[in-house]
Amino acid sequence: MLTTIGFDADDTLWQNEAFFRLTQDRFTALLADHAEPGHLAERLEAAERRNLGHYGFGVKGFTLSMIETAIEVTEGRVPARVIGELIAAGREMLEHPIELLPHARATVTRLAADYRVILITKGDLLDQERKLAQSGLGDLFQAVEIVSNKTEASYRAIFARHGTGADQAMMVGNSLKSDVIPALAAGAWGVHVPHGLTWALEAADPPADHRRFHVLPDLGALPPLVDNLRPLRKG
Repeated sequence: MLTTIGFDADDTLWQNEAFFRLTQDRFTALLADHAEPGHLAERLEAAERRNLGHYGFGVKGFTLSMIETAIEVTEGRVPARVIGELIAAGREMLEHPIELLPHARATVTRLAADYRVILITKGDLLDQERKLAQSGLGDLFQAVEIVSNKTEASYRAIFARHGTGADQAMMVGNSLKSDVIPALAAGAWGVHVPHGLTWALEAADPPADHRRFHVLPDLGALPPLVDNLRPLRKG
């Protein structure tokens, strides 16, 4: 019995990782005289891992990690001009227009007619609220949850609060680690819609043998999948 469908936001409904990659390329160019690209990428990823517990997910934490890495690789000699450019790059990311992914609007609109649809995203509160407002999808969601992290416990709580429990819910997203695996552990369906770009910290092995796990090529394939579950919903 499926009653509730949760959607991830970044790289599920709209583009996100592409802007991080472009900014990281800019970061690499600014520090080209101090570290080769591969080493710099490793140092930045290590800084992001260290800082997740302090800054959380999102642009602000990424910007601070770039600045920290710049200070480290230059042994404290990074020019103030470079720090200023990194701050400007982070600000530009926070102001970038939303680009909806294919089928996002049509799919959420279609499913909102028959199911409770919830937006479940993680990251900076102000940035996520801005992106949702610009997306034009806000009125379609019966609830919006912006969380610090996505865990089995958070999915259980969200689907109990806004639905009829995790066992009657589905979570749809591009991240196996955040959107699918913890939702399956909570008892929900987990639907993976891969994106061409995936952050290294979101990498995970697919739970291929789980009976509630599905992989779709894009969001346009979601309504037919849900329709196939409709007998369970009525039964």
